[in-house]
Amino acid sequence: MSDAIKHECGIALVRLLKPLEYYQKKYGTTFYGINKMYLLMEKQHNRGQDGAGFASIKFDVDPGTRYISRIRSNQQAPIQDIFAQINTRLNTELEKNPDKKNDVQWQIENIPYVGNVFLGHVRYGTFGKNSIESVHPFLRQNNWKHKNLIVAGNFNMTNSDDLLQELIELGQHPKENTDTVTIMEKIGHFLDDEVANLYQVCKERGINKKDASTVIEKELNIKKILQRASKNWDGGYAMVGLIGHGDAFVFRDPSGIRPAYYYQDDEVVVVASERPVIQTVFNVDFEAITELERAHALIIKKDGSTSVEQILEQKEKKACSFERIYFSRGSDSEIYKERKELGRLIFPTVLEAIDNNITNTVFSYIPNTAETSFFGIAEAAENYLNKDKISRILNGKRTLSAEKVEEILSERARIEKIAIKDAKLRTFIADDNSRDDLVAHVYDVTYGVVKPNDNLVIIDDSIVRGTTLKKSIIKILDRLHPKRIVIVSSAPQIRYPDCYGIDMAKLDEFIAFKATLELLKETDQYHIVDEVYQKCKKQHEIAEDKLENYVKDIYKPFTPEQISDKIAEMLKTDDIKAEIKIIYQSIENLHKACPKNAGDWYFSGNYPTIGGTKVVNRAFINFYEGNNKRAY
Repeated sequence: MSDAIKHECGIALVRLLKPLEYYQKKYGTTFYGINKMYLLMEKQHNRGQDGAGFASIKFDVDPGTRYISRIRSNQQAPIQDIFAQINTRLNTELEKNPDKKNDVQWQIENIPYVGNVFLGHVRYGTFGKNSIESVHPFLRQNNWKHKNLIVAGNFNMTNSDDLLQELIELGQHPKENTDTVTIMEKIGHFLDDEVANLYQVCKERGINKKDASTVIEKELNIKKILQRASKNWDGGYAMVGLIGHGDAFVFRDPSGIRPAYYYQDDEVVVVASERPVIQTVFNVDFEAITELERAHALIIKKDGSTSVEQILEQKEKKACSFERIYFSRGSDSEIYKERKELGRLIFPTVLEAIDNNITNTVFSYIPNTAETSFFGIAEAAENYLNKDKISRILNGKRTLSAEKVEEILSERARIEKIAIKDAKLRTFIADDNSRDDLVAHVYDVTYGVVKPNDNLVIIDDSIVRGTTLKKSIIKILDRLHPKRIVIVSSAPQIRYPDCYGIDMAKLDEFIAFKATLELLKETDQYHIVDEVYQKCKKQHEIAEDKLENYVKDIYKPFTPEQISDKIAEMLKTDDIKAEIKIIYQSIENLHKACPKNAGDWYFSGNYPTIGGTKVVNRAFINFYEGNNKRAY
């Protein structure tokens, strides 16, 4: 999208089900798991570039041998940085011991990162800073193997402060107030509790302390731990956990907000945030990969047995629709079809905006991630033309010459590549005027394909803040001298904050919100703003089952079309000669195109958890009071 939305993490898990000698013999390397983790993470680098982390655990090594390895990076290319460091370490050890190249047991005992289970994470920071301490995976260490815990995830909790207070009431003293640390410590508390209970059982059975460890590893109840830890969680999450002795789990929130997919055969269990990533890295079919059910956990015991267990009560499925519009890679067969459908469904509105004049209209897209939706519009335009051609030929079949028929048949929708982003340019100058001039040149345009009387239709994934449109895109498109510029968003108007993982936290950053405020002023209805503020301030006095998103009242007096027209007016500066038209997808068409991902709270204001409703009301309080901070 032209206004980049950041902050959407990705997870990856590889659990090897065979001894490492198996992979050495079949694939020629003990580093099979490491190599696959690199591919899984690199194929998901679109999801997170603030940082990346990798962790591995070895099974059944002698006491005194390091069995957990972790490496994290917040460098500019964090995935490459991590694996460059890993490869350097592996190669150094093998160069010093060339005779151990095929000695699997020696490698297990002496080389870090070689292991049986691997966890990877790519991060966009939504909570806290982008320091190395904030990069996943997080590690909770202990001398008892089964009390070591590694956690990473794609999540955000709306009630982090409440969860922190619960830890304090348990007697803990958390070192940070971030949701990742809070969640890890919450799981860790009940992990410790479960281990203590099992140890007591062993003691009653007369089992000594050393042998008790083996019993605890076998009988540790991951399902029970997760049920107790997650009882009061409110948010969207897909999280991965590794326990020091070798158990692993992947847990998804009750609304299915954040995505998780898995694949298993006799060699591996694999988990990732996106299905095509697994398809590509392991060369398996679409049907072989399963979406983890909401409120369920995939649990992998150290002995290699796997199960999918329900942890919490399921809520209505509200999987994030932005995954389909923007975040997930378009190579997923379902997502590809859905994005094309978004373009096809919005075409009738586009046709109306250009007065049904396809002949004098050029169609294009910006940025590259909007290309698939653009294909949908292009096909819809071709289908419209074909019907028109058939009608003209049939109606005039007795009077049309062969030349005229050929002329009609040769008509095509005018599809062009209009805008190209210049990746080399960086807006490095701090002075506002200089910066604006640089921003206006971030995109290049193709000259000579747009005629002075043409409409120019450009489809975008979504229009969030409108900043890039106003300062750059519309200005450069106007240089082509079209009569009318129609900016089309394949997503509906973004009206409300997201609090489940995407960095859309402040109401007054949204162009739809700003436009609505202007309309309230112009129509003498700005008193609604004060009324909404008073309602939001009193939300703590209302029972949770009665709580509402009061910010919806801001938008009620106006139709989506009125708000879109106001946005167009706000984005047009005095130096723009072309008429500007803004079109957004309807929420109804979004659900038609993406039927499996009904999460639309940033468009509709219908939050799947009570924490989300509290957040949107707090966000309005922050706006009204001038507090430039997150509401969660």
